[in-house]
Amino acid sequence: MKKLLFIFLVTLTTVADAQNAVPKSATDIAPLLIGEKIPDIILKSSEGTDVQLADLLKKKKSILVFYRGGWCPYCNMHLQALAEAEKQILDQGFQIIAISPDAPANLKTTAEKDKVGYTLLSDSQGELIKAVGIAFEAPENYKSVISVHSNGVNTNFLPVPSVFVVNTENEILFEYIAPDFKHRISAELLVSVLKSLNN
Repeated sequence: MKKLLFIFLVTLTTVADAQNAVPKSATDIAPLLIGEKIPDIILKSSEGTDVQLADLLKKKKSILVFYRGGWCPYCNMHLQALAEAEKQILDQGFQIIAISPDAPANLKTTAEKDKVGYTLLSDSQGELIKAVGIAFEAPENYKSVISVHSNGVNTNFLPVPSVFVVNTENEILFEYIAPDFKHRISAELLVSVLKSLNN
């Protein structure tokens, strides 16, 4: 009986580990698709307070930007470009919400450095990043930097840089996902997408 119980527990643990495992590579991810819903998960603000994502999304159509962290120069350039285009984005009736594994305190640094006025949120444990299907195992040379920037919470995953345009019911209307972290959707193209979604 003990042997059977042991085999059952080992099997259960293996299944749970497989479900929690993240893909080895950025090209192996399986993101949510257009028409699917962004899960409602609690994230942290730059002040360290809990933020219910659905509460933010139901206020206004949203652009969810997932970035690797404030330490990534390509992410910083993208965040700055979105900040410069924010008025055009707001004029189309959308808000910008950017999410990374960075700890709340590091979000403030990024906001100041990149002159960002829109919302930055922390997902250091990767609950949303994994649920959206864009997490992958961080290469060894990134593990120390992501650990430092998440205050030791994240030691093993990165998000594939992604942009999801969602409505107030959390439904994905458009997505841009780039396994090559050097490639980002331009602010101009994004504004054009928003205009076409509004027509």
